[in-house]
Amino acid sequence: MTVAIQVYVALGANLANPTLQLDDAVSALGALAIGDSLRVSGYYASKPMGEVLQPDYVNAVAGFETALTPIELLDALQGIEQQQGRVRLQHWGPRTLDLDILLYGQQQISLPRLTVPHYGMKQRSFVLIPLADIAPTLTLPCNTSLESLISVTMRDELQKLIE
Repeated sequence: MTVAIQVYVALGANLANPTLQLDDAVSALGALAIGDSLRVSGYYASKPMGEVLQPDYVNAVAGFETALTPIELLDALQGIEQQQGRVRLQHWGPRTLDLDILLYGQQQISLPRLTVPHYGMKQRSFVLIPLADIAPTLTLPCNTSLESLISVTMRDELQKLIE
């Protein structure tokens, strides 16, 4: 019997037709999902983080049930990034695709290659708002409600591009 766990993955891109990059990534994520469990937020435009001059991002969040272990999921996501031309040249630099595991069920994971919940998710409007699109009543592993983390300022920062 396959044990399914609910996971949430952040998607971001700002090179090589970012909207198409996210569309292709969503198709690839469908292969990791059990049944028809894949749900995807709207797409949002956001400003890049850090000091590197680069185009704005297109961001979304996908949620699905999977039977993959956390490291298997990480490997699969990095494989999708590579298939879509991801090259890791600069921290917070431009990219064709970035896929980050936000949540793996209610587990807290601290491994050399993986930290879950994602370390920056509580402060990032481009993560919290799309996550709320698909899981508005979610409570994080630290017992904080997702809704309590989203401010009016965060909502004003993002522009919804695609439903």
